[in-house]
Amino acid sequence: MPGRQSIPRPPGWSPVDGPAWRSDVDLHALTSTPPVAPVGSYAEVLAPVGWPQPPRLSAVLVALSDGLPDRSGVHVLVTRRADHLRHHAGEVSFPGGRVEPDESPVVAALREAAEEVALAPHAVDVRGELPHLHTYVSGSYIVPIVGVVERPPALVPNPEEVDAAYWVPVTELLAPGVHHRELWRRGEPDVSLEFFDLADDIVWGATARVLVSLLADHATS
Repeated sequence: MPGRQSIPRPPGWSPVDGPAWRSDVDLHALTSTPPVAPVGSYAEVLAPVGWPQPPRLSAVLVALSDGLPDRSGVHVLVTRRADHLRHHAGEVSFPGGRVEPDESPVVAALREAAEEVALAPHAVDVRGELPHLHTYVSGSYIVPIVGVVERPPALVPNPEEVDAAYWVPVTELLAPGVHHRELWRRGEPDVSLEFFDLADDIVWGATARVLVSLLADHATS
């Protein structure tokens, strides 16, 4: 539930305008149009970054499906992180984690999804990736991998990592009042954060940024 999360809002914060989602978009385009071609190796991802200290490279799987039994429309897979984890406990996220030096982001994202929720790699049709993002708190450089799951299997959350896994309808993400932005004033520079207030949870931070990136080309005016 949303109350299980600890959202560290600073004293100085305020709501700011967010995107104006359209309601007439063809959401099935999300499962048929690849964003961009996936990148290759660990080194190829980090080479253009050019930072003095290499960031921690991570990958997440943004799994989409419009083939859920007894449900209509496109859904996206999310997890709720286990309460006992040291970092981001109880938060909503995508399956994912660190990319090992001998892996590509695609391989890492699929491996993590299999480990966290028993989503087999062969069940995912990888379509591309979304823009990368850097998280300043954890120092991670995240590559979101987009994949389509035509026939979603039963999800089996790994209790060592996640408490729950579920599919969120994209129509809920686009519904009026669900998405909002906040400006957090905690030094220079100010930070703009994305939020999705779902019926049963709150998606915020890096996960919400990925969702906005996913929806932006398909669902904004």
